[in-house]
Amino acid sequence: MNSNFLNRVKFAKSASIPIASVPGELKNRALSSMAQALDSNREKVIIANKKDILAAEKLVDAGKLSKSLLKRLKIDDIKIDEMIAGIKDVIKFEDPVGKTLSALELDKGLELYQVSCPIGVIGVIFESRPDVVPQIMALCLKSGNATIFKGGSEAAHSNRAIFDVLVNAIESTVDMPRGAFALMETREEVMEMLKLDEYINLIIPRGSNEFVKYIQDNTRIPVLGHSAGVCHVYVDSFADLEKALDICYDAKVQYPAVCNAMETLLVHRDIAGKFLPEMGKRYDLAGVEMRCDDPTFHLLKGKGFLKAILHATEDDWNTEYNDLILSIKIVDSLDEAIEHINKYGSHHTDAIVTEDKTSASKFTSLVDSSSVMWNASTRFADGFRYGKGAEVGISTNKIHARGPVGMEGLLIYKYVLIGNGNKVADYVGKSAKKYSHKKLDISFADKMDGSNERL
Repeated sequence: MNSNFLNRVKFAKSASIPIASVPGELKNRALSSMAQALDSNREKVIIANKKDILAAEKLVDAGKLSKSLLKRLKIDDIKIDEMIAGIKDVIKFEDPVGKTLSALELDKGLELYQVSCPIGVIGVIFESRPDVVPQIMALCLKSGNATIFKGGSEAAHSNRAIFDVLVNAIESTVDMPRGAFALMETREEVMEMLKLDEYINLIIPRGSNEFVKYIQDNTRIPVLGHSAGVCHVYVDSFADLEKALDICYDAKVQYPAVCNAMETLLVHRDIAGKFLPEMGKRYDLAGVEMRCDDPTFHLLKGKGFLKAILHATEDDWNTEYNDLILSIKIVDSLDEAIEHINKYGSHHTDAIVTEDKTSASKFTSLVDSSSVMWNASTRFADGFRYGKGAEVGISTNKIHARGPVGMEGLLIYKYVLIGNGNKVADYVGKSAKKYSHKKLDISFADKMDGSNERL
């Protein structure tokens, strides 16, 4: 293994100890310095990004890079404004470290506190989007985690420029630890990172399905993420069709190259004849390619659409297109829609459009996805829109964190037991003392206030 790489990882591991205990006010000062530095170094970042864009355009022309990745790569003043706004949003958050999650008296003078704490060292591996660097660095700093970044080669100049600006701002802040953030830049370092379960506590991958699946399959380190975004909208027989037209258009067309865009539209047979021709017309004008089951195909063919109506294949039902392509299926019931989503979906985000509360309740209860929408676009499944300030990723896991993950996904907890010479032996046997297991109203921080005093 590359010794320089390993040394940087070890340095970050060492730095994860002091950064975990940095006071909230100091972390906010460092975050404020990051926002100011990004603002004053706009030209440096944009110039670096133009180098990446130029090289990426050649890759697109050669068929080696998708247009959607090229779009995600671009940085302009608007994108920098968004990065700065994201950092400032994180400043507004209460310090999440050291919060009392529960407090329990086990017995008189024996108290147990569950206290939030950082995970430790986070490895972030991402493709194309250099705005991931300020998003995740801000959240990791606020949550007290050291972080190792590895971006795609297509964004190498942009990543380095942004990383250097932000880390210089952090480490120029008086009393902030050094070495907590590192940037890796070679392809070989990805494989090396995945082997370092001794030093890295969590991997967060951001990129294509194949990329995330590769990470999940090649490391023993826990991975927070999703390997696909096969999202559905089901238009129920009790739907308000005007709402349905707007929601289904937004879910597919507003920004198709993202994981929370709709890939399959399910429509109840009772309203298909009225809804689908109008919906198809809107999609056709937006340049959407429609891949239809047989009933939908026969309903839409011959409508004079600009684009051809195609037959869907079995593979279409579990495909994430990330493009202006949509599979459409007519279903006979709500139960069939739920069954289809749970079979073919990726447990990411799925929506129902209906005015019937019973149908909505059943859908939201039985669809096994990290986000479930009622009368709203799937595109709302996003950390910023969920009020998390920024997002480290979207997780379809069922442990630790699920859905759009903000700072809470970068925290774990520890138990702190405060006693006064207590022994387990006193709680066993014929004359055993009894546990009270009584909830306490005091926080760990308040308990430790004035901790220099004797008990």
